[in-house]
Amino acid sequence: MAFAHFSSPSAPVVLPDGDYDLVKILVVGPFGIGKTTAIDAVSEIPSLHTEEPMTQAAASVDDLVVDSKTTTTVAVDFGHITLPTSRIVLYLFGTPGQERFRVIWNDIRQGALGALVLVDTRRLAASFEVMDLLEEAGLDYAVAVNQFPDTPEHDLDLVRSKLDLENRTPLVICDARDRQSVLNSLRTLADHLVSRAGDDSP
Repeated sequence: MAFAHFSSPSAPVVLPDGDYDLVKILVVGPFGIGKTTAIDAVSEIPSLHTEEPMTQAAASVDDLVVDSKTTTTVAVDFGHITLPTSRIVLYLFGTPGQERFRVIWNDIRQGALGALVLVDTRRLAASFEVMDLLEEAGLDYAVAVNQFPDTPEHDLDLVRSKLDLENRTPLVICDARDRQSVLNSLRTLADHLVSRAGDDSP
C-alpha cells in the first residue's frame, strides 16, 4: 500500500485574498529526476507525496539508475505556490516517472494548463517520452535542467539541440533542492503560458 508523506513549511499558508487565477501545472520528468524534491522545496502548504519503498522486484520493469533512492512516487505529488506579481496560484502535480504508471498520468494531466519538465544532462534521452506525452496532449511546457552534484555543465544551446526543442520553448537551469531556483523556473513557465494564451499556432 502506498503511503502519503506530508512535509510542512515553517508556517501554514492559505490561498491569498483577492482576484487570483488558479492554474494546474504538471511537474514531470523521468524516474529520479527531482520532481518530489522540487515540489517539496517550493510549496507554500504541506506538500503531499504518495510513495512506495523501492524493491528489487521493480528492476525488471524500471530503469533503476539513481543511486541511493529508496522510494518512488506511485500516484501524485501535490503542492501549491502563489505568484503575487502575476496574481496566479499554481497548483503543482508531480507525476510518476515510470512507464508502468502511464494510466495515472492520463488522469493527472486532465485540466492542466502546462508543465515544467525536469531533465538530467547525463540521461537526456529519458526525457523524450514525457515530452512526447505533453505534445500529444497539446500542453505547453518549459524545460528545467536539474543540477545534480555530479552533473557536468553543458551549454544550454547544446542541450536545446540535443532535446530538439523549439526556439519558443523556455530552457532554464534549476536546482530542485533550492526554493528560489524552482520558483524562478515556475515563473518562466507561467510567463510562457501567458504569452502563449490565445496563440493558435501548433
